[in-house]
Amino acid sequence: MRATRGVVLAGGSGSRLFPLTKTTNKHLLPVGDVPMVYHPIRRLVEAGIDELLVVTGAHHVGAIVSQLGSGAEFGCRFTYKVQDRAGGIAEALGLAEDFADGLPIAVVLGDNVFGCALAPHLEAWAQSGKGSMILVKEVGDPERFGVAHFEAGRLVGIYEKPQSPPSRFAVTGVYFYDAGVYDIIRTLTPSARGELEISEVNSRYLLDDNLHWAEMSGEWSDAGTHESYRRANNMVDRI
Repeated sequence: MRATRGVVLAGGSGSRLFPLTKTTNKHLLPVGDVPMVYHPIRRLVEAGIDELLVVTGAHHVGAIVSQLGSGAEFGCRFTYKVQDRAGGIAEALGLAEDFADGLPIAVVLGDNVFGCALAPHLEAWAQSGKGSMILVKEVGDPERFGVAHFEAGRLVGIYEKPQSPPSRFAVTGVYFYDAGVYDIIRTLTPSARGELEISEVNSRYLLDDNLHWAEMSGEWSDAGTHESYRRANNMVDRI
């Protein structure tokens, strides 16, 4: 397995979970018996990654740092970065360049809850020789996510929140990238939503035949809406 650093993206306004997020970062809301953000952190540490960057928004950085501390509780070491505005996942990821210091990174969105072990996927990524890897999962509401388009079992496209999804396979918030990701991010322009889209980053790798993919095993949910937040809490005892 490649020597890899971890990135947990825990910013955003959490507006879809209002009023739960009126006074707190959504990633500090409980999922099971721990704050939401503990779940992706634990998956990264279980995979042997002990250097983690947590990116969060300016309004709640104090609460995030107070909750997570140095990382000793998790068996890792945290670095923190602040995303000053809601500029998208790719913009937040761009803040990790200095932290990564040229090493590959494993990125997990802070509202992703899943039981799948990451170490086997990191090994598969290393063996693939590709510069990036995504994990996909079949879901009932793919229009909420980046969606994978397959033809004859081959990944041919990734579309961000399409009105007519080409499949039911959502791109989960788990991504692996080599150092070339920052060069891609620097070339992006904001989408119609005013954000730098992670689907565009993944599409660039795909266009260059430099993206590996796999289906995530076990249960997975984001926790970014009231419905998915309930689903994540219901499933957490099963993973």
